Amino acid sequence: MLVQGQEAATMRLNANTLLQGKKVVLVPYTSEHVPRYHEWMQSEELQRLTASEPLSLEQEHAMQHSWREDADKCTFIVLDAQQWRAQPGSAEEGCMVGDVNLFLTDPGDPTVAEIEVMIAEPSCRGRGLGTEAVLMMMAYGVSKLGLTRFEAKIGQGNEASLRLFQKLHFAQVAVSDIFQEVTLHLTVSEPERQWLLEQTCHVAEKPYRASAAEPH
Repeated sequence: MLVQGQEAATMRLNANTLLQGKKVVLVPYTSEHVPRYHEWMQSEELQRLTASEPLSLEQEHAMQHSWREDADKCTFIVLDAQQWRAQPGSAEEGCMVGDVNLFLTDPGDPTVAEIEVMIAEPSCRGRGLGTEAVLMMMAYGVSKLGLTRFEAKIGQGNEASLRLFQKLHFAQVAVSDIFQEVTLHLTVSEPERQWLLEQTCHVAEKPYRASAAEPH
């Protein structure tokens, strides 16, 4: 179990971490990813699905910096693994498909986190990238951050995300008509932990910058 004094260091552990799966590669959110991310968030559909307001590019850079320094947040950019492997040494911006995040939501219990995922590229949806990204992030949260319970808040109209989290054993616990969202929980029991680790046993963890400079 993590203690409060460890949070700042813990939630920035991924600053030099690359996680390589079969369909996706997770990398830290850096300034080089901001222009593409900014383009995504001009989409009214994504603004609605993520309950976000459009920001200027300057504001997006400021947001990226604050996320990187936030003691209660852990963010990975999701890359298409097939594109990433096919373009060794090229800019990651061309491989970006979305992001996945963890937020520590309970000041009194650092083992609880909210998880969210966004596959922003329409052509990359429905291919299992979001599912693998969530599984990889959950496994990272359990093994590296000591998390034991996850919460997901999904817009009532976002059927794809609801199906994704229910498929990953999350159970619906609340519906808010005011916020038009559904809350789902997953407690990581020992059987759930073993299942999660089995689902992600193929994932390789590498130093981020070293991996970025090497052939894939």
